Amino acid sequence: MPIYIRITVDTQRAELSTKRYCDDPDKWNASAGRIKGINENAKLLNAYLDTLQSKVYDALRFFVERDEIITAEKIKDKLIGIKEHPKKILEIFLQHNDQIKALIGKSYAALTLKRYNTALEHTREFISWKYHLPDIDIKKLNYEFIAEYDFYLKGVRKCGHNSTMKYLSNLKKVVLLCLKKGWLLRDPFYGFNLATKEVVREILTNDELSAIASKQFLTERLNITRDIFLFSCYTGLAYVDVYNLERSAIVNGIDDEKWIYSNRQKTETPFRIPLLPVTLEILERYKNHPQCQNNGKVLPVWSNQKLNEYLKEIADVCGISKRLTYHMARHTFATTVTLNNGVPIETVSKMLGHKSIKITQHYAKTQDRKVSDDMKLLRNKLDIKKITEM
Repeated sequence: MPIYIRITVDTQRAELSTKRYCDDPDKWNASAGRIKGINENAKLLNAYLDTLQSKVYDALRFFVERDEIITAEKIKDKLIGIKEHPKKILEIFLQHNDQIKALIGKSYAALTLKRYNTALEHTREFISWKYHLPDIDIKKLNYEFIAEYDFYLKGVRKCGHNSTMKYLSNLKKVVLLCLKKGWLLRDPFYGFNLATKEVVREILTNDELSAIASKQFLTERLNITRDIFLFSCYTGLAYVDVYNLERSAIVNGIDDEKWIYSNRQKTETPFRIPLLPVTLEILERYKNHPQCQNNGKVLPVWSNQKLNEYLKEIADVCGISKRLTYHMARHTFATTVTLNNGVPIETVSKMLGHKSIKITQHYAKTQDRKVSDDMKLLRNKLDIKKITEM
């Protein structure tokens, strides 16, 4: 009967042949794992089995001394001379991004892949800068690696604090996958603070919105840019969602008024937005525009880079000192247009396509004018109450 070695680690088993046989199974001592007898053949076989068992413990000691994760398969591979292929962080990061790429449109948006690809490239450049290597073993990831990477992003690449935290968070997701698969023993991010700083987003006031809306510019490109920007100010749509907005998304809503029914490209979250008169006027203005008729879109939107470039010109012409960017429109909708006009934050959150109120709170900031109006109402109520009690 053939004799096998069975290695068990945490209930997981691995077996391999000793390439030896027991001629008489009745002479086998199952509890000792050795053959009974004192003849020469029995002594030679038992000595051989002792040597194999010793090699198993040598393999165990090898992994313990290197503080590696121990499995039955790893010990078996060590015994038969199979070397474990070292797992490299960039290799795993790339596999992670390839999986995201395959799931675009199902579980992820294209912008998510772009963000992770940027994080991968920053990690690659850091490893080259710090270690002069194309990649490193994930087992070399520790707190020092994370702290040095943090310094590299801020000090060498000149990234802001919040951008740095986002890139590190992208890396952490890949590290957590390694931990779950048992490739890492401990989290190198343990003890590292990944908190972001709150950013005060600039928004346009009612006066500034009116100044932009009422201004007639000398060039068509600025007039079109103004209209596209105002459309987002009164709908809360991000650039990519306005760029992709098709005429088929404008439908009659529950109140028989015109609504936008669509999904956010960034998160695939559905949103429903009733259209205000100012947005309906803008849509009417461009319904016969050649670009809109050719591609079925509602507005002739240029690249985000061009829009932001033209918005700087608009700010200068309108005397607005704020740094006017397209994303400011979304924040303006959340605050100036809706929240400060008494629209509940739950409704604002739904129109913005947010998954939680917490995200909306980063957009919607109550202005002093709204506080003043609310307190004025309270004063009136208190005055009426006082008069009634007299």
